[in-house]
Amino acid sequence: MSKNETTPVWQHRTTGKRLAIWFAWLLLVALCVFCWQVMTKDTIWAFVSDAPRQAADLGGRMFPPRWSYIDKLWVPLWDTLNIATLGTMLGIIVAIPIAFLAASNTTPSRYFVRPVALFIIVASRSINSLIWALLLVSIIGPGLLSGIIAIGLRSIGFVAKLLYEAIEETDILQIEAVTATGASRAQILNYGIVPQIMPAFYGISVFRWDINIRESTILGLVGAGGIGVQLQASLNTLAWPQVTMIFVVILGTVVISEWVSARVRHAII
Repeated sequence: MSKNETTPVWQHRTTGKRLAIWFAWLLLVALCVFCWQVMTKDTIWAFVSDAPRQAADLGGRMFPPRWSYIDKLWVPLWDTLNIATLGTMLGIIVAIPIAFLAASNTTPSRYFVRPVALFIIVASRSINSLIWALLLVSIIGPGLLSGIIAIGLRSIGFVAKLLYEAIEETDILQIEAVTATGASRAQILNYGIVPQIMPAFYGISVFRWDINIRESTILGLVGAGGIGVQLQASLNTLAWPQVTMIFVVILGTVVISEWVSARVRHAII
């Protein structure tokens, strides 16, 4: 190598790529600034600056919790657990056939049945359980039934999506082994696919039940029963110590359900 030649210097990116990355970051920052201006154009900053004092005042009213109020929460809490459990069961019952119809390796028609099943899954997952409850309260009236159906409708998309993905990920060799014996389509499902997806099915079901307990605690805000009804009544009367007690009960319930869910999933998987 002559003295006039220089050793090439390795660079992770070319100059053009570095400029493109910096330009992309500049656009992202500009977009964030624009979105911030749109979201805060109607904000009254005097209220924001006063928020810490208001929060401290509200916190002072909420403590200590009214422990005597807990006697009135056992029945609503039991209703909440029933809403979550029955709603989960309803969602699972409907989700199982939808999952098999949506899975590419079990659907009877990839061009008609599968798109319909996928649309049902997307529609269920797109609407929050609180919105389902609000609609159902308007249709069939307030009460536990509205909450159960709302939880069930919300659970369909969650369970069906994860379950059909588990079906599509089954080991094809086991399915081919069952098929080679001359088994019918129903026997292939029963002996080749179902045993492979059962651990995932149990885990998904328990996980969804755990989620539904949390979601069912607020359905009473729209009249769908459960402990949310007591929460709404306490908020309307500004009974902040009662609100704190309800929060404590909800927190304890969620912690216990999380522990039960984790133990069950660990035992299954």
